[in-house]
Amino acid sequence: MPLDLAPFADIPLTEALLEHLLERHDARAARLRKLWDYYRNPEVGSRAGRARLAQERGLPTRLTGRVDPLDDDRFGCEREIVVENDIAWRVHTLVDFLAGRPVSILSAAPDEAKRRDIQALLDEVFERSGGGALLQDAALLCSVYGHVDLLIRADALFSPTRAGAPSLARAMARAADVRIEPLEPTRAIPLINPHDYRRLDAMILRFQRDAHEASRAPSVRRFLSRREGAPTRRATIEVLEVHSANAWRRFEDGELAGEGAHHLGEVPVVHVQNVAQPFAWEGLSDVEPLIPLQDELNTRLSDRANRVTMQAFRMYLAKGLDGFADAPIGPGQVFATDNPDASVEAIGADAPSPSEEAHIEGLREALDKASSVTPVAAGVLRAGVGQLSSENALRVTLLGALAKTARKQATFGRALAHASRLILRAFDEAGIYRTDEADRAVRIVWPEPVPATERERLDGARARAELGVPRERVLASIGESPLDVGVE
Repeated sequence: MPLDLAPFADIPLTEALLEHLLERHDARAARLRKLWDYYRNPEVGSRAGRARLAQERGLPTRLTGRVDPLDDDRFGCEREIVVENDIAWRVHTLVDFLAGRPVSILSAAPDEAKRRDIQALLDEVFERSGGGALLQDAALLCSVYGHVDLLIRADALFSPTRAGAPSLARAMARAADVRIEPLEPTRAIPLINPHDYRRLDAMILRFQRDAHEASRAPSVRRFLSRREGAPTRRATIEVLEVHSANAWRRFEDGELAGEGAHHLGEVPVVHVQNVAQPFAWEGLSDVEPLIPLQDELNTRLSDRANRVTMQAFRMYLAKGLDGFADAPIGPGQVFATDNPDASVEAIGADAPSPSEEAHIEGLREALDKASSVTPVAAGVLRAGVGQLSSENALRVTLLGALAKTARKQATFGRALAHASRLILRAFDEAGIYRTDEADRAVRIVWPEPVPATERERLDGARARAELGVPRERVLASIGESPLDVGVE
Protein backbone atom coordinates (compact mmCIF):
# COMPACT_ATOMS: atom_id res chain seq x y z
CA MET A 1 0.00 0.00 0.00
CA PRO A 2 1.54 3.37 -1.00
CA LEU A 3 2.29 5.88 1.73
CA ASP A 4 0.50 9.22 1.71
CA LEU A 5 3.33 11.79 1.59
CA ALA A 6 1.20 14.76 0.49
CA PRO A 7 2.29 17.04 3.42
CA PHE A 8 5.90 16.76 2.21
CA ALA A 9 5.30 17.68 -1.43
CA ASP A 10 7.10 21.01 -0.97
CA ILE A 11 10.45 19.27 -0.34
CA PRO A 12 9.55 17.29 -2.52
CA LEU A 13 9.60 13.88 -0.79
CA THR A 14 8.27 11.22 -3.12
CA GLU A 15 7.80 7.53 -2.47
CA ALA A 16 10.64 6.74 -4.87
CA LEU A 17 13.01 9.08 -3.02
CA LEU A 18 11.92 7.64 0.33
CA GLU A 19 12.60 4.10 -0.92
CA HIS A 20 16.05 5.17 -2.12
CA LEU A 21 16.87 6.71 1.27
CA LEU A 22 15.78 3.56 3.10
CA GLU A 23 17.84 1.31 0.82
CA ARG A 24 20.93 3.49 1.21
CA HIS A 25 20.48 3.47 4.97
CA ASP A 26 20.24 -0.34 4.95
CA ALA A 27 23.59 -0.43 3.14
CA ARG A 28 25.14 1.76 5.85
CA ALA A 29 23.56 -0.15 8.72
CA ALA A 30 26.27 -2.86 8.71
CA ARG A 31 28.97 -0.23 9.25
CA LEU A 32 27.01 1.39 12.08
CA ARG A 33 26.42 -1.96 13.77
CA LYS A 34 30.14 -2.72 13.50
CA LEU A 35 31.00 0.51 15.32
CA TRP A 36 28.59 -0.36 18.14
CA ASP A 37 29.81 -3.97 18.32
CA TYR A 38 33.45 -2.93 18.63
CA TYR A 39 32.51 -0.54 21.43
CA ARG A 40 30.15 -2.89 23.28
CA ASN A 41 31.86 -6.20 22.30
CA PRO A 42 28.77 -8.33 23.08
CA GLU A 43 28.47 -12.09 22.81
CA VAL A 44 27.47 -13.09 19.28
CA GLY A 45 27.34 -16.87 19.62
CA SER A 46 29.47 -19.76 20.83
CA ARG A 47 32.27 -21.90 19.46
CA ALA A 48 33.55 -25.15 20.94
CA GLY A 49 31.60 -24.49 24.12
CA ARG A 50 33.00 -20.98 24.54
CA ALA A 51 31.21 -17.69 24.02
CA ARG A 52 32.26 -15.78 20.91
CA LEU A 53 32.66 -12.01 21.18
CA ALA A 54 31.99 -9.43 18.50
CA GLN A 55 35.62 -8.33 18.24
CA GLU A 56 36.67 -11.84 17.23
CA ARG A 57 35.53 -11.01 13.71
CA GLY A 58 38.78 -9.08 13.28
CA LEU A 59 41.06 -12.01 14.17
CA PRO A 60 42.87 -13.92 11.40
CA THR A 61 41.57 -17.31 10.33
CA ARG A 62 44.61 -19.08 11.75
CA LEU A 63 43.21 -18.20 15.20
CA THR A 64 39.49 -18.57 14.60
CA GLY A 65 39.88 -21.84 12.66
CA ARG A 66 37.43 -20.85 9.92
CA VAL A 67 39.58 -22.30 7.13
CA ASP A 68 39.76 -25.44 5.02
CA PRO A 69 41.82 -28.11 6.83
CA LEU A 70 43.53 -28.87 3.50
CA ASP A 71 44.90 -25.31 3.45
CA ASP A 72 46.04 -25.17 7.08
CA ASP A 73 47.15 -28.17 9.13
CA ARG A 74 46.40 -26.25 12.32
CA PHE A 75 42.67 -26.31 11.61
CA GLY A 76 41.97 -29.11 14.04
CA CYS A 77 43.77 -27.44 16.95
CA GLU A 78 41.74 -25.38 19.41
CA ARG A 79 43.47 -22.04 19.64
CA GLU A 80 43.52 -19.69 22.61
CA ILE A 81 41.51 -16.52 21.94
CA VAL A 82 42.17 -13.38 23.98
CA VAL A 83 40.00 -10.29 23.41
CA GLU A 84 40.85 -7.19 25.44
CA ASN A 85 38.40 -4.40 24.77
CA ASP A 86 40.60 -1.29 24.81
CA ILE A 87 37.91 0.78 23.07
CA ALA A 88 35.08 0.82 25.62
CA TRP A 89 37.00 2.36 28.52
CA ARG A 90 38.39 5.05 26.25
CA VAL A 91 34.91 5.96 25.01
CA HIS A 92 33.59 5.97 28.58
CA THR A 93 36.43 8.24 29.66
CA LEU A 94 35.64 10.77 26.92
CA VAL A 95 31.96 10.70 27.87
CA ASP A 96 32.87 11.21 31.53
CA PHE A 97 35.07 14.18 30.65
CA LEU A 98 32.27 15.77 28.62
CA ALA A 99 29.12 14.90 30.59
CA GLY A 100 30.26 13.27 33.79
CA ARG A 101 29.13 16.27 35.85
CA PRO A 102 26.08 18.55 35.46
CA VAL A 103 26.18 21.13 32.68
CA SER A 104 24.62 24.53 33.32
CA ILE A 105 22.35 26.09 30.68
CA LEU A 106 22.01 29.74 31.70
CA SER A 107 19.54 32.17 30.20
CA ALA A 108 21.03 35.32 28.69
CA ALA A 109 17.76 37.26 28.45
CA PRO A 110 18.24 41.04 28.91
CA ASP A 111 15.59 41.33 31.65
CA GLU A 112 16.71 39.85 34.96
CA ALA A 113 13.26 38.70 36.09
CA LYS A 114 12.56 37.04 32.77
CA ARG A 115 16.01 35.48 32.86
CA ARG A 116 15.12 33.71 36.11
CA ASP A 117 11.80 32.52 34.69
CA ILE A 118 13.37 31.17 31.51
CA GLN A 119 16.08 29.50 33.57
CA ALA A 120 13.47 27.69 35.65
CA LEU A 121 11.49 26.64 32.57
CA LEU A 122 14.52 25.25 30.70
CA ASP A 123 15.70 23.40 33.82
CA GLU A 124 12.28 21.78 34.14
CA VAL A 125 12.10 20.71 30.47
CA PHE A 126 15.62 19.26 30.40
CA GLU A 127 15.08 17.50 33.72
CA ARG A 128 11.87 15.87 32.48
CA SER A 129 13.71 14.73 29.36
CA GLY A 130 16.35 12.92 31.38
CA GLY A 131 18.58 15.66 32.77
CA GLY A 132 22.20 14.56 32.98
CA ALA A 133 21.36 11.11 31.60
CA LEU A 134 20.06 12.73 28.39
CA LEU A 135 23.40 14.41 27.74
CA GLN A 136 25.34 11.27 28.67
CA ASP A 137 23.27 9.14 26.28
CA ALA A 138 23.72 11.66 23.49
CA ALA A 139 27.47 11.92 24.17
CA LEU A 140 27.87 8.13 24.07
CA LEU A 141 25.95 7.74 20.80
CA CYS A 142 27.86 10.66 19.32
CA SER A 143 31.22 9.21 20.33
CA VAL A 144 30.47 5.75 18.92
CA TYR A 145 28.67 6.68 15.69
CA GLY A 146 30.29 10.06 15.02
CA HIS A 147 27.08 12.07 15.28
CA VAL A 148 23.70 12.15 17.00
CA ASP A 149 20.47 14.09 16.49
CA LEU A 150 18.12 15.49 19.12
CA LEU A 151 14.43 15.56 18.20
CA ILE A 152 12.29 18.19 19.96
CA ARG A 153 8.81 16.75 20.38
CA ALA A 154 6.52 19.64 21.31
CA ASP A 155 3.31 18.74 19.47
CA ALA A 156 1.30 18.34 22.69
CA LEU A 157 1.79 22.05 23.46
CA PHE A 158 -0.55 22.97 20.61
CA SER A 159 -3.53 21.02 21.94
CA PRO A 160 -6.63 23.25 21.48
CA THR A 161 -8.24 21.90 24.65
CA ARG A 162 -5.71 23.54 26.96
CA ALA A 163 -6.26 27.26 26.48
CA GLY A 164 -5.25 29.95 28.95
CA ALA A 165 -3.33 33.17 29.43
CA PRO A 166 0.46 33.03 28.88
CA SER A 167 2.32 32.72 32.17
CA LEU A 168 5.28 30.99 33.77
CA ALA A 169 3.02 28.87 35.97
CA ARG A 170 1.17 27.59 32.92
CA ALA A 171 4.47 26.87 31.14
CA MET A 172 5.84 24.95 34.11
CA ALA A 173 2.67 22.88 34.21
CA ARG A 174 3.05 22.08 30.50
CA ALA A 175 6.78 21.29 30.63
CA ALA A 176 5.99 17.57 30.54
CA ASP A 177 4.49 18.05 27.06
CA VAL A 178 7.96 18.79 25.62
CA ARG A 179 10.42 15.95 25.19
CA ILE A 180 13.98 15.91 23.90
CA GLU A 181 14.69 12.55 22.28
CA PRO A 182 18.18 11.44 21.17
CA LEU A 183 18.06 9.72 17.78
CA GLU A 184 20.42 6.82 17.23
CA PRO A 185 21.93 6.97 13.71
CA THR A 186 20.84 3.36 13.13
CA ARG A 187 17.21 4.55 12.97
CA ALA A 188 17.54 8.19 11.88
CA ILE A 189 17.77 8.94 8.14
CA PRO A 190 18.42 12.59 7.26
CA LEU A 191 17.26 14.15 4.00
CA ILE A 192 19.90 16.81 3.35
CA ASN A 193 19.20 19.88 1.24
CA PRO A 194 20.85 19.37 -2.17
CA HIS A 195 22.28 22.91 -2.09
CA ASP A 196 23.59 23.01 1.51
CA TYR A 197 24.93 19.96 3.34
CA ARG A 198 24.32 21.70 6.69
CA ARG A 199 20.60 22.20 6.08
CA LEU A 200 18.06 19.50 6.88
CA ASP A 201 14.92 19.21 4.74
CA ALA A 202 13.42 16.25 6.61
CA MET A 203 14.26 13.64 9.19
CA ILE A 204 13.00 10.10 8.66
CA LEU A 205 12.84 7.63 11.53
CA ARG A 206 12.51 3.90 10.95
CA PHE A 207 12.48 1.35 13.73
CA GLN A 208 10.57 -1.58 15.15
CA ARG A 209 8.64 -1.46 18.39
CA ASP A 210 7.15 -4.30 20.39
CA ALA A 211 3.39 -4.74 20.42
CA HIS A 212 1.29 -6.03 23.32
CA GLU A 213 0.66 -9.17 21.33
CA ALA A 214 2.39 -12.53 21.02
CA SER A 215 2.20 -15.01 18.18
CA ARG A 216 0.92 -18.43 19.18
CA ALA A 217 1.04 -21.81 17.49
CA PRO A 218 -2.23 -23.20 16.10
CA SER A 219 -4.39 -24.75 18.79
CA VAL A 220 -3.88 -28.31 17.50
CA ARG A 221 -0.07 -27.98 17.61
CA ARG A 222 0.18 -25.73 20.64
CA PHE A 223 0.75 -28.55 23.10
CA LEU A 224 3.37 -30.22 20.89
CA SER A 225 5.21 -26.96 20.26
CA ARG A 226 5.49 -26.33 23.98
CA ARG A 227 6.82 -29.80 24.54
CA GLU A 228 9.45 -29.17 21.87
CA GLY A 229 10.42 -25.93 23.59
CA ALA A 230 9.27 -23.63 20.76
CA PRO A 231 9.28 -20.08 22.20
CA THR A 232 6.33 -17.76 21.87
CA ARG A 233 7.23 -14.74 19.77
CA ARG A 234 6.20 -11.22 20.56
CA ALA A 235 4.72 -9.27 17.67
CA THR A 236 6.58 -6.22 16.35
CA ILE A 237 5.37 -3.18 14.45
CA GLU A 238 7.37 -1.45 11.73
CA VAL A 239 7.30 2.30 12.45
CA LEU A 240 8.14 5.03 9.95
CA GLU A 241 8.08 8.69 10.94
CA VAL A 242 8.71 11.66 8.67
CA HIS A 243 9.40 15.12 10.12
CA SER A 244 9.68 18.22 7.94
CA ALA A 245 9.65 21.92 8.78
CA ASN A 246 5.87 22.10 8.45
CA ALA A 247 4.42 18.67 9.23
CA TRP A 248 5.01 15.20 10.61
CA ARG A 249 3.41 11.82 9.92
CA ARG A 250 3.74 8.43 11.58
CA PHE A 251 3.09 5.16 9.77
CA GLU A 252 2.80 1.79 11.49
CA ASP A 253 3.02 -1.26 9.24
CA GLY A 254 2.25 1.01 6.30
CA GLU A 255 -0.89 2.53 7.83
CA LEU A 256 -1.18 6.15 8.90
CA ALA A 257 -1.13 6.15 12.72
CA GLY A 258 -0.66 9.85 13.52
CA GLU A 259 0.02 13.25 12.00
CA GLY A 260 0.38 16.86 12.95
CA ALA A 261 1.90 20.22 12.10
CA HIS A 262 5.21 21.73 13.16
CA HIS A 263 5.02 25.38 14.15
CA LEU A 264 8.72 26.21 14.51
CA GLY A 265 9.52 27.09 10.91
CA GLU A 266 12.25 24.46 10.72
CA VAL A 267 12.73 20.75 11.21
CA PRO A 268 12.71 20.28 15.02
CA VAL A 269 16.00 18.36 14.97
CA VAL A 270 19.32 19.48 16.41
CA HIS A 271 22.37 17.88 14.83
CA VAL A 272 25.56 17.20 16.81
CA GLN A 273 28.86 16.10 15.28
CA ASN A 274 31.34 14.30 17.50
CA VAL A 275 34.33 15.74 15.66
CA ALA A 276 33.57 18.02 12.73
CA GLN A 277 34.08 16.56 9.26
CA PRO A 278 34.26 19.08 6.42
CA PHE A 279 31.43 19.06 3.87
CA ALA A 280 29.67 16.09 5.47
CA TRP A 281 26.60 15.60 7.65
CA GLU A 282 28.21 12.78 9.64
CA GLY A 283 30.99 13.47 12.12
CA LEU A 284 34.07 11.42 12.92
CA SER A 285 33.65 8.47 15.26
CA ASP A 286 35.98 7.83 18.20
CA VAL A 287 35.67 4.08 17.58
CA GLU A 288 36.44 3.80 13.87
CA PRO A 289 40.17 4.71 13.92
CA LEU A 290 40.74 2.28 16.81
CA ILE A 291 39.32 -0.81 15.05
CA PRO A 292 42.46 -1.89 13.14
CA LEU A 293 44.65 -1.32 16.19
CA GLN A 294 42.21 -3.27 18.36
CA ASP A 295 42.27 -6.15 15.87
CA GLU A 296 46.06 -6.22 15.88
CA LEU A 297 46.22 -6.07 19.67
CA ASN A 298 43.75 -8.96 20.04
CA THR A 299 45.74 -10.95 17.48
CA ARG A 300 49.04 -10.48 19.33
CA LEU A 301 47.48 -11.20 22.71
CA SER A 302 46.02 -14.43 21.31
CA ASP A 303 49.38 -15.37 19.80
CA ARG A 304 51.05 -14.78 23.15
CA ALA A 305 48.44 -16.90 24.91
CA ASN A 306 49.04 -19.75 22.47
CA ARG A 307 52.80 -19.46 22.88
CA VAL A 308 52.53 -19.54 26.65
CA THR A 309 50.18 -22.52 26.47
CA MET A 310 52.55 -24.50 24.26
CA GLN A 311 55.72 -23.55 26.14
CA ALA A 312 54.29 -24.02 29.61
CA PHE A 313 54.64 -27.78 29.25
CA ARG A 314 58.10 -29.14 29.99
CA MET A 315 59.14 -31.97 27.67
CA TYR A 316 62.06 -34.41 27.87
CA LEU A 317 64.45 -35.80 25.29
CA ALA A 318 65.88 -39.17 26.38
CA LYS A 319 68.89 -40.81 24.72
CA GLY A 320 70.07 -44.35 25.35
CA LEU A 321 67.23 -45.26 27.77
CA ASP A 322 65.22 -48.31 26.83
CA GLY A 323 61.51 -48.10 27.59
CA PHE A 324 61.65 -44.41 28.53
CA ALA A 325 58.55 -43.63 26.48
CA ASP A 326 56.51 -46.13 28.50
CA ALA A 327 57.75 -45.00 31.92
CA PRO A 328 55.77 -42.43 33.91
CA ILE A 329 57.28 -39.02 34.56
CA GLY A 330 56.97 -37.75 38.13
CA PRO A 331 58.84 -36.45 41.15
CA GLY A 332 61.50 -38.80 42.48
CA GLN A 333 61.40 -41.01 39.39
CA VAL A 334 64.65 -43.00 38.95
CA PHE A 335 65.86 -44.42 35.63
CA ALA A 336 68.64 -46.99 35.44
CA THR A 337 70.72 -47.96 32.43
CA ASP A 338 74.09 -49.56 31.61
CA ASN A 339 74.64 -47.13 28.75
CA PRO A 340 77.29 -44.57 29.78
CA ASP A 341 76.17 -42.24 26.94
CA ALA A 342 72.54 -42.10 28.11
CA SER A 343 71.06 -38.71 28.95
CA VAL A 344 67.77 -36.96 29.70
CA GLU A 345 67.39 -33.33 28.58
CA ALA A 346 64.50 -31.06 29.50
CA ILE A 347 63.16 -28.87 26.70
CA GLY A 348 60.28 -26.41 26.47
CA ALA A 349 58.88 -24.23 29.26
CA ASP A 350 58.11 -20.56 28.93
CA ALA A 351 60.81 -18.20 27.73
CA PRO A 352 60.90 -14.41 27.52
CA SER A 353 60.00 -12.77 24.21
CA PRO A 354 61.13 -9.11 24.28
CA SER A 355 60.08 -8.35 20.71
CA GLU A 356 56.57 -9.62 21.38
CA GLU A 357 56.19 -7.52 24.53
CA ALA A 358 57.58 -4.45 22.74
CA HIS A 359 55.09 -4.91 19.91
CA ILE A 360 52.14 -5.19 22.29
CA GLU A 361 53.30 -2.13 24.22
CA GLY A 362 53.67 -0.22 20.94
CA LEU A 363 50.08 -1.11 20.01
CA ARG A 364 48.82 0.20 23.34
CA GLU A 365 50.69 3.46 22.81
CA ALA A 366 49.22 3.71 19.30
CA LEU A 367 45.74 3.30 20.78
CA ASP A 368 46.56 6.06 23.28
CA LYS A 369 47.59 8.43 20.49
CA ALA A 370 44.71 7.56 18.16
CA SER A 371 42.11 8.05 20.88
CA SER A 372 43.82 10.92 22.78
CA VAL A 373 43.01 8.96 25.96
CA THR A 374 45.89 7.60 28.02
CA PRO A 375 45.55 5.14 30.93
CA VAL A 376 46.15 7.96 33.42
CA ALA A 377 42.80 9.45 32.31
CA ALA A 378 41.14 6.33 33.68
CA GLY A 379 43.11 6.50 36.94
CA VAL A 380 45.96 4.12 36.01
CA LEU A 381 49.29 5.71 36.93
CA ARG A 382 52.23 3.61 35.75
CA ALA A 383 55.01 6.16 36.18
CA GLY A 384 55.80 9.48 37.76
CA VAL A 385 54.44 12.71 36.35
CA GLY A 386 57.46 14.90 36.88
CA GLN A 387 58.27 17.68 39.28
CA LEU A 388 55.17 19.71 38.50
CA SER A 389 52.35 20.60 40.83
CA SER A 390 49.49 18.11 40.90
CA GLU A 391 47.07 20.17 38.78
CA ASN A 392 49.65 21.11 36.13
CA ALA A 393 50.93 17.54 35.97
CA LEU A 394 47.45 16.23 35.34
CA ARG A 395 46.80 18.77 32.61
CA VAL A 396 50.05 17.91 30.83
CA THR A 397 49.40 14.17 30.90
CA LEU A 398 45.74 14.68 29.86
CA LEU A 399 46.45 17.30 27.21
CA GLY A 400 45.05 15.22 24.33
CA ALA A 401 41.87 14.25 26.16
CA LEU A 402 41.30 17.84 27.33
CA ALA A 403 41.74 19.19 23.79
CA LYS A 404 39.27 16.68 22.36
CA THR A 405 36.83 17.45 25.19
CA ALA A 406 37.06 21.17 24.38
CA ARG A 407 36.20 20.46 20.73
CA LYS A 408 33.19 18.41 21.79
CA GLN A 409 32.07 21.11 24.19
CA ALA A 410 31.96 23.55 21.29
CA THR A 411 29.73 21.33 19.13
CA PHE A 412 27.51 20.16 22.00
CA GLY A 413 27.28 23.72 23.31
CA ARG A 414 25.88 24.98 20.02
CA ALA A 415 23.45 22.07 19.93
CA LEU A 416 22.17 22.67 23.47
CA ALA A 417 21.74 26.39 22.74
CA HIS A 418 19.81 25.59 19.55
CA ALA A 419 17.60 23.10 21.39
CA SER A 420 16.87 25.68 24.08
CA ARG A 421 15.84 28.24 21.46
CA LEU A 422 13.49 25.73 19.81
CA ILE A 423 11.90 24.87 23.15
CA LEU A 424 11.27 28.50 24.04
CA ARG A 425 9.95 29.21 20.54
CA ALA A 426 7.51 26.30 20.87
CA PHE A 427 6.12 27.73 24.13
CA ASP A 428 5.81 31.13 22.45
CA GLU A 429 4.09 29.80 19.31
CA ALA A 430 1.66 27.83 21.46
CA GLY A 431 0.75 31.00 23.40
CA ILE A 432 1.88 29.51 26.71
CA TYR A 433 4.92 31.65 27.55
CA ARG A 434 5.96 34.70 25.49
CA THR A 435 9.58 35.28 24.46
CA ASP A 436 11.38 37.01 21.62
CA GLU A 437 14.68 36.13 19.94
CA ALA A 438 16.73 38.13 22.44
CA ASP A 439 15.08 36.31 25.34
CA ARG A 440 15.97 32.91 23.85
CA ALA A 441 19.72 33.38 24.02
CA VAL A 442 21.47 31.03 26.42
CA ARG A 443 24.99 30.43 27.65
CA ILE A 444 26.41 26.95 28.26
CA VAL A 445 28.77 26.57 31.23
CA TRP A 446 30.80 23.37 31.25
CA PRO A 447 32.44 22.04 34.41
CA GLU A 448 36.19 21.59 34.45
CA PRO A 449 37.09 18.07 33.25
CA VAL A 450 40.00 17.88 35.71
CA PRO A 451 38.51 17.79 39.21
CA ALA A 452 39.72 20.45 41.60
CA THR A 453 39.62 20.55 45.36
CA GLU A 454 36.78 22.39 47.06
CA ARG A 455 39.13 25.15 48.13
CA GLU A 456 40.50 25.64 44.62
CA ARG A 457 36.95 25.85 43.23
CA LEU A 458 35.88 28.43 45.80
CA ASP A 459 39.06 30.50 45.33
CA GLY A 460 38.47 30.54 41.58
CA ALA A 461 34.86 31.59 42.04
CA ARG A 462 35.87 34.36 44.43
CA ALA A 463 38.43 35.66 41.92
CA ARG A 464 35.80 35.73 39.15
CA ALA A 465 33.40 37.64 41.38
CA GLU A 466 36.10 40.22 42.16
CA LEU A 467 36.67 40.72 38.44
CA GLY A 468 32.99 41.62 38.00
CA VAL A 469 31.70 38.37 36.51
CA PRO A 470 27.91 38.14 37.03
CA ARG A 471 26.99 36.18 40.11
CA GLU A 472 24.91 33.55 38.28
CA ARG A 473 27.92 32.72 36.08
CA VAL A 474 30.16 32.47 39.13
CA LEU A 475 27.74 30.05 40.79
CA ALA A 476 27.43 28.00 37.61
CA SER A 477 31.23 27.64 37.44
CA ILE A 478 31.19 25.76 40.76
CA GLY A 479 28.16 23.64 39.87
CA GLU A 480 25.56 25.63 41.78
CA SER A 481 22.27 26.80 40.26
CA PRO A 482 21.40 30.46 40.79
CA LEU A 483 17.84 29.36 41.58
CA ASP A 484 18.99 27.14 44.44
CA VAL A 485 20.87 29.92 46.24
CA GLY A 486 18.36 32.68 45.52
CA VAL A 487 20.28 35.11 43.32
CA GLU A 488 18.52 38.47 43.35
